[in-house]
Amino acid sequence: MIARRAIAALMVSVAALLLAGCDKLFAPAKSPFQGVDVTGSDMGRELRLRDATGRERSLTDFRGKVVVVAFGYTHCPDVCPMTLSNLASARKKLGADGKDVQVLFVTVDPKRDKPELLAQYVPAFDPTFIGLTGTPEEVAKVTKDFHVYANAREGKPGEDYTVDHSAQSFALDRQGSMRLVFAPDLAPEAIASDLRVLLNG
Repeated sequence: MIARRAIAALMVSVAALLLAGCDKLFAPAKSPFQGVDVTGSDMGRELRLRDATGRERSLTDFRGKVVVVAFGYTHCPDVCPMTLSNLASARKKLGADGKDVQVLFVTVDPKRDKPELLAQYVPAFDPTFIGLTGTPEEVAKVTKDFHVYANAREGKPGEDYTVDHSAQSFALDRQGSMRLVFAPDLAPEAIASDLRVLLNG
């Protein structure tokens, strides 16, 4: 009787070990990213706008670099400056590799964000950052392609207004494929870590 109980206990233990091994065998691989991995997404397949000099820019212009696309506007009180500051800090943490990262800031407020304003505002965070704008229709197409929400909340005549918009940023790899979405509060260290993975991928 005791022998049977011992054998039964041993079999239960072996079964538990096998199940544990199966869990490890079939568990999904841990992602190397801090941001949200959206590899294979159809977001952001095309971006065609103009920079502060009036030059037309597209994602293909930056092929060979990791590109981060952020959306916002120069009158944004808090989230947009935080996003650009975090991206600038992340790029700085990459050291010499930072030269292979291009940040594009797409305005969601083309009515106020004239090229001369973008030329002052965007490079203030990092001289390599590029601000992009276009007609309201062109900007709307880009926000739609990136699945970004943007809606101006008009105030009274003569008063300032705000623009409600999605605050995430998007990272594309050197081949121009969409890879990651960064939450607006993701720390610069985490962003830099993810960008380094893409740079070395």
